[in-house]
Amino acid sequence: MQRRTFLKTTATLSSAAILAPHFAFAKEETNPFGITKTPRKFSVTNNYSFNPSQEITQLWVPLPKDESYHQVVAFSYKGNFSEAKIVKNEYDTRVLYVKWDKSDNKSELEVNFDVIMQERTTDFSKATSNTNYPSDIKVYLEGTKHIPITEGLTKYANEITKNAKTPLEKAQAIYAWTVTTMYRDESVVGCGIGDAKKSIEEKIYGGKCTDISSVFVCLLRNAGIPAREIFGIRAGQSKISNACGKADDKGFADITGAQHCRAEFYVDGLGWVPTDPADVTKVRLAEKLNNEDKKLKDTKEYFFGSWEMNWVAFNSARDFVLTPKPAQYPLNMLGYPYAEVGEDALDYYKPKEFVYTYTSQERI
Repeated sequence: MQRRTFLKTTATLSSAAILAPHFAFAKEETNPFGITKTPRKFSVTNNYSFNPSQEITQLWVPLPKDESYHQVVAFSYKGNFSEAKIVKNEYDTRVLYVKWDKSDNKSELEVNFDVIMQERTTDFSKATSNTNYPSDIKVYLEGTKHIPITEGLTKYANEITKNAKTPLEKAQAIYAWTVTTMYRDESVVGCGIGDAKKSIEEKIYGGKCTDISSVFVCLLRNAGIPAREIFGIRAGQSKISNACGKADDKGFADITGAQHCRAEFYVDGLGWVPTDPADVTKVRLAEKLNNEDKKLKDTKEYFFGSWEMNWVAFNSARDFVLTPKPAQYPLNMLGYPYAEVGEDALDYYKPKEFVYTYTSQERI
């Protein structure tokens, strides 16, 4: 069988992917970590290589979200695939779908993108108590398999927020409960399953970033506050802690295992508010801190309303069906690439067996 021609395709993710960012730069704010709104640019490369197979191989690669999070200023992919296209899934999830026919050769793909981003912060003085949310926001009040809305969970969320009067105060109470009660458990595989109902009802408070963010989101939704996880990947060095992202002295990082789940909640007047309860627990464990240490208090305060943008956001999809429809569905989440050989799904938690790699180089 002759090897297929090595194809190359270049595409932008949206009409907003331009050659320079168009952020509305805000006034510089001070924080304990020296994080500023100076833009950061990262070049990210991911490679995939599948063994020869007499079955069809399919791959779904999560792609960066739109300009409200960062600017994708270059995007390309190349490989010996038989089909490749960008598709949009539920929750406005952009995915590169790639298919290889039966072959005696390895199936290969390289994806490259450059992304420019800056710190996200929140001016809480603009918050209102209005809960008449637009229809596109109400989607994030609905339950899913792993983030259900139940009578018991709603009662529990109401107990946590019993002294809060406004949506913002309720979110603060749930955030405080989450970062104080939950802890990072290094024995959990990957980013965790994110089964919020099980975690809360069975008091399983240890987990990884998806577990912790999902509990936070679940409690918020049960308290009547729109919320969602945001799945993505760390791209470079953090000023807060090496636990939140690291690179070498030239800005290069192997980020193959750097997938990370953050969270957002919606308040009228503020829009989507960035949070990262999981990294509070990660810094606490990595630096052997307790809840009374100043650095942990600073970290806790910073991650309620701010994101250090050394991280690429992919999507907020949970319990959904990919496009085109795979053999196995629904998919719990899409923070990692997903692939099937025939009807068998590969284990995305084992990149060396999958096989894939992610690398990042900071440019500015």
